[in-house]
Amino acid sequence: CPRRFLSSKEQFHAYLRARGEPGSQTGGEGKEEEEDVEEKKEEIGSCQSEPPAKRVRSEDLGQDEENREDAGAEEKEPVERKRARGQNKSRPCMKPNRYEQSRLCPSVTQGCAEKCYFGARCRFLHDIGEYMAVKPADLGHSCVLFETFGKCIYGVTCRFAQAHLGDGYENIVNADLAKQWEGKSLVRNNLSKDLQHQLRKRKFSFTKADEYLRGLAKPHGDGGKGGKATGLSTEEQEASNGTTPQEGLGDSPECPVLPEQGNDPKPDALQSPGVTGDEEASSIKTVGPVTDEDIIKLRSCEKKKLDIQGKLYLAPLTTCGNLPFRRICKRFGADVTCGEMAVCTNLLQGQSSEWALLKRHHTEDIFGVQLEGAFPDTMTKCAELLNQTIEVDFVDINVGCPIDLVYKKGGGCALMTRSNKFEQIVRGMNSVLDMPLTVKIRTGVQEKINVAHKIIPKIREWGASMVTLHGRSREQRYTRVADWDYIAECAKIASPMPLFGNGDILSYEDANRAMQMGVSGIMIARQVPVGALIKPWLFTEIKEQRHWDISSSERFAILKDFTNYGLEHWGSDTQGVEKTRKFLLEWLSFLCRYIPVGLLEHLPQKINERPPYYVGRDYLETLMASQNVDDWIKISELLLGPVPTSFTFLPKHKANSYR
Repeated sequence: CPRRFLSSKEQFHAYLRARGEPGSQTGGEGKEEEEDVEEKKEEIGSCQSEPPAKRVRSEDLGQDEENREDAGAEEKEPVERKRARGQNKSRPCMKPNRYEQSRLCPSVTQGCAEKCYFGARCRFLHDIGEYMAVKPADLGHSCVLFETFGKCIYGVTCRFAQAHLGDGYENIVNADLAKQWEGKSLVRNNLSKDLQHQLRKRKFSFTKADEYLRGLAKPHGDGGKGGKATGLSTEEQEASNGTTPQEGLGDSPECPVLPEQGNDPKPDALQSPGVTGDEEASSIKTVGPVTDEDIIKLRSCEKKKLDIQGKLYLAPLTTCGNLPFRRICKRFGADVTCGEMAVCTNLLQGQSSEWALLKRHHTEDIFGVQLEGAFPDTMTKCAELLNQTIEVDFVDINVGCPIDLVYKKGGGCALMTRSNKFEQIVRGMNSVLDMPLTVKIRTGVQEKINVAHKIIPKIREWGASMVTLHGRSREQRYTRVADWDYIAECAKIASPMPLFGNGDILSYEDANRAMQMGVSGIMIARQVPVGALIKPWLFTEIKEQRHWDISSSERFAILKDFTNYGLEHWGSDTQGVEKTRKFLLEWLSFLCRYIPVGLLEHLPQKINERPPYYVGRDYLETLMASQNVDDWIKISELLLGPVPTSFTFLPKHKANSYR
């Protein structure tokens, strides 16, 4: 940054406390002074201290010698030099429904209070007058749901209810506007109660998956390595090095008991999982007329094609890659979107929170879902489940997740070292899916040992339609520079299978250099460091080949749109408002890393660069540059009103903020 914008930590926060210069605006909102959020009393983890990379050397600011000596002494302290990394695993987590002690029964909101299932035992309020007496004050005069759809389904519980409540707390409906949306499905891939019941009672039929897994459970003809029941998903069999008894897949809690394995083994069981003997075929009970689809399987060349050559792909983003955020990126030019990583075992159990990750907005024209799992039985069954129940254009396997929770269970990056299980998963999922199957991998597990070039030809042979390669190893996580030379080498090896590159894309120049490496396209991802989460308008910059010096008011308008999308998606009642606030704050923990183009000495901003303290061109730009949690909360209050009295927040990643 130019010297006139540089600041010290004390000057930076003094400027924010003073609310900037008199008459400064906050993104056109013109809001009067907000009360400072009270300092939290508890210090949580090591992220409470200032990140060393944010400190400005005192000589750059022309301070006196005494201050330089003090700063030098500060630098020598080992605690200050230690960088906060990883996740805040013990961060406070308060569910949104805890912010509202007295809640109205949903049956009252839906207009059928007499049909409350719990009757006198219901723990919610049924008297609207009693509820309105304790309901928190409304947050605004206009309800985004009422203005958009003509009706707010949250009625009196809406935190903007004054916009659509009439006499006697009657919920007003704009009939003309509501009629325009009647019968239209805005969000697809919802979990129905009937499907959830089938999954929980294990009554869902996995015909194709069972057929494939029976082939895996049989020993190979040579009696060598294949003497192990490779389809089993128990840790004991995974750890065993010797030959294990040929037990059925019923040992796994999510797999049916297989028939006895007295039949002759097939040497090509893995290579041709769809081919089974007459006895096996006849043992599968079917209902209804026999069609060609039952007899003749789709060949790989007959499957739906994934044509995304040269398109901009928004990567699956855990926590922050929710549906409202994807709508923002879609508006700025993202061509391909993908849901957050979903754990296959949770999907098979019918968990509503996991199925919510699969939801697709009607504006997402090319959309996929990403699955994580460690064993062929659960992954193959989950693929068949999704193939029958949701609308997606492709399914992606996560073989790039570096976090310990996933890695130690054999999923994510661990699959790169478990080639047998990896092969069985890819072949099994490909055999039950009617849509393309893609795989996302890293360069390897260890930092200096790249193995992706050995795995990619195998993935192509196993039937995957595309591979995405993140140019870092698991040990590197999201630090260091992505190895694009290695990605280019792998792109040549992968041909004719498309390979998308991923890593360190933060400007259109970065994207141009990446495309010159011979990749089929680029994936714009998130994590530390991030691309799309720092500047979601990156897609526009790439398509228009320019640097966008976006103003603070324009950035604030993006946040306003996100909150509106969040209220549409999660609801406009207290729970929905606080859930929207939570995901907004998680996103702000990344957005604060953006350095406005007009303040840069050289273009473009590098994705690993952390700026010194600087004062922006107006108060709001300075506030958005703060890495202090309390300042993010102030921004959320400008959009969603005051936080509840018991509100606490700590970002997911330790390196993202300090207090």
